[in-house]
Amino acid sequence: MNLVNAMEYWQGRVDSETDYESFRWHQKVEAIDLETAEPFTGKLGFVFIGFCSDLGVSRNRGRSGAALGPDFIRKQMASLPCNFKQEVKMYDAGDVDCVEKTLEHGQRELAEAVKKALDLGLFPIVLGGGHETTFGHYMGQHDYRAEQYGTPDMGIINFDAHFDIRPYENGASSGSMFRQIADICEKEHRAFRYLPIGIQMHSNTVSLFKTAERLGVQYILAKELQEGGLMEAIAKMDHFLFENKNLYVTVCSDVFSSAFAPGVSAPQALGLDPKDMLPLLKHTIRTRKVKGFDICEVAPRFDSDNTTAKLAAVLIFTVVETMAECEGLQY
Repeated sequence: MNLVNAMEYWQGRVDSETDYESFRWHQKVEAIDLETAEPFTGKLGFVFIGFCSDLGVSRNRGRSGAALGPDFIRKQMASLPCNFKQEVKMYDAGDVDCVEKTLEHGQRELAEAVKKALDLGLFPIVLGGGHETTFGHYMGQHDYRAEQYGTPDMGIINFDAHFDIRPYENGASSGSMFRQIADICEKEHRAFRYLPIGIQMHSNTVSLFKTAERLGVQYILAKELQEGGLMEAIAKMDHFLFENKNLYVTVCSDVFSSAFAPGVSAPQALGLDPKDMLPLLKHTIRTRKVKGFDICEVAPRFDSDNTTAKLAAVLIFTVVETMAECEGLQY
């Protein structure tokens, strides 16, 4: 595992060098070497890990560009306010650089980095990268839980316009990760626990809907949320949240309308408004069952005024803020 240092992106406005209540994230984040760091013993610690790949997007015939996403997201996070107490720690482990590597090699390196972060007692926030980021992140969670607890059982909540359960006989891609995970679960004689939220009827074939049914996948359509079905969606989520002791949350930025997220591989003209999604994200985090989070498919080359990167930063801010609130560490 050889991560590339990314601390150069943590810079921005300084309102005070001594008053912590005026600090911004770039004044808070510290570099960390996952290989040599001592275990974290505080109440709440986060580590950012970048995954600089969109090889899976290319394989899936999407618009490439998300490989540059991690650093653009960092730039938008840098000036976020520290609205949590000083006990909360934030680290940056750097980037998994996939230049001159296969997708599978990069995903293995990401899995190693995520597992090491969990070994240290830190909460991993992975910055994608195409949505193939998910497979590497999930495998890190899988290997950690199998080693520590004897079972890798974990429910997955995916905010996405697509199921991403395509067959992968000709190679994995950004559209096959959850099918790969389903196959791993079957091989290990475990239930495949997967809840996609924001699914678009016009973005998934009949075959994919039938595959979801065959795999026992429950899902929430985008139109259910857009038609005022927030409480109904939460009711559907609650059964899933209850039956899983551990959760992993992933967000594909194309779940949002292109008005809010133009810089993605597959723009959605009728995607979600972030205000329809944020209550669901907060509701999930407040279960205290979430063990990792990632944001994927931010493609700066298509991102007008860094709109999508800014949205990604706000989503990460929401995760950190909500977890700090749950631990009594928020101002």
